[in-house]
Amino acid sequence: MDTDDLSQVRCGHGSRPRRAPPATIGAAAELTTGSRLPALGAGLTVTSAFSVQLGAAASTSLFPAVGPAGAVWLRLSWAAVIFALMTRPRPWAMARRDLVDAVLLGVVSAGMTLLFFEAIARIPLATAVACELLGPLAVAVARRSGRLGLAWPALAGTGVLLVTQPWRSSADLVGIGCALAAAICWAGYIVLTQRVGDRLTGLAGLAISMPVAALVAAGVAAPQALPRVTAGAVIAAAGLALLLPVLPYALELVALRRLESAAFGTLMSVEPAVALVVGIVVLGQAPQPAQALGVLFVTAAAGGAAGTGRRSLPATNHSHQQTPSYLPLKKSVAGEG
Repeated sequence: MDTDDLSQVRCGHGSRPRRAPPATIGAAAELTTGSRLPALGAGLTVTSAFSVQLGAAASTSLFPAVGPAGAVWLRLSWAAVIFALMTRPRPWAMARRDLVDAVLLGVVSAGMTLLFFEAIARIPLATAVACELLGPLAVAVARRSGRLGLAWPALAGTGVLLVTQPWRSSADLVGIGCALAAAICWAGYIVLTQRVGDRLTGLAGLAISMPVAALVAAGVAAPQALPRVTAGAVIAAAGLALLLPVLPYALELVALRRLESAAFGTLMSVEPAVALVVGIVVLGQAPQPAQALGVLFVTAAAGGAAGTGRRSLPATNHSHQQTPSYLPLKKSVAGEG
């Protein structure tokens, strides 16, 4: 199966898992003869990317009240409630291995989102997204087909150096470190998402991993944020949960039925550029020319890796899944996150 590791983007920024399952790809193939609408699929995918980045940017409004970790906790809690109501999870009916993988996915998702939000509290949104994208890019290159795949890490690394400019005295090394740590979590998130998505039906894996992510975030954020939580913050978090991850998931689910996975992954690689635009318009984060060039380098590397990273069809499929059991928690990031 041609699936793009870079298309796993997002819980997250928490932003983002975007892999077409076998059934979805089959549905897309059936649509090629008549009702398939690539232009609509492309539009939905780009709209999803903007929703992810707008959700991450809007989440910064909660930082003064509850802090970055508190914003993650509130938003993931609402997302957990929404998806639990949608799926009515039954963990007792799951195999032990599947349940453990879903729980691990929730832990990694929480780590990815918490680190990303700590990053965007310190460094520009586009810088954080460019750094975080190194995670899925590394996974895609590790599964590369052809020597061309080796060129993308060099291009992405150059782009990240231009974006972060760590040699400058004004560089926030803690923020950069958080974004790079989020990239490591995103890589693990992709591996676990594929494993869970291959074995569980529909949204079953998500129904377990999302509450786990909310609980982990609560353990980190609640002691500091709970005394500062207000009714306004709770209501705002509910709206942000719809903007990210619920809306991006819905958009991508429809888009995956109209696009081949390679095209979908390539379109998702524009997220650093989308983050740059959102950062300028919403957050007033105007980059230097070298930083803008770095974002373009990372975007190009992500698009190139999306065309060379491939994953074979799993040997067994226990559930004959019909819909993806994952969604963008961010970008990743879930925002992302």
